[in-house]
Amino acid sequence: MATVRQAHTVWEGNLIEGKGVVTFDSSGIGDFPVSWPSRAEKANGKTSPEELIAAAHSSCFSMALAHGLTGAGTPPTQLETKADVTFQPGTGITGIHLTVVGQVHGIDEAAFVKAAEDAKANCPVSQALTGTTITLSASLA
Repeated sequence: MATVRQAHTVWEGNLIEGKGVVTFDSSGIGDFPVSWPSRAEKANGKTSPEELIAAAHSSCFSMALAHGLTGAGTPPTQLETKADVTFQPGTGITGIHLTVVGQVHGIDEAAFVKAAEDAKANCPVSQALTGTTITLSASLA
């Protein structure tokens, strides 16, 4: 069965001086302020679309990698995934770099990297973001 998750944003004002609030409706985890300066300059306690993409991508990739490793008989003890989403004003998102460090018993570095590459290619968020370059660094702890 398909699931639908919802969020909404209320924006006030123009792009440069305006501000908004992103609300996570499905989970109810809260409201998060967003603004152009938090997107193009320093975060200053506010989020951005790119940070939200980084959160979605790092969590989806981790789930896909855990699933692949478990299916291969080597379930992970821990995966720590970081997603760096680069935004260039006037151009847009220019790339995403995933960095994962895993604690996985019974697997060597080459097999872990192969599993991570497979997860990068096949996680649903990676597939949704095929319009940008996604790179990966993977290593065992």
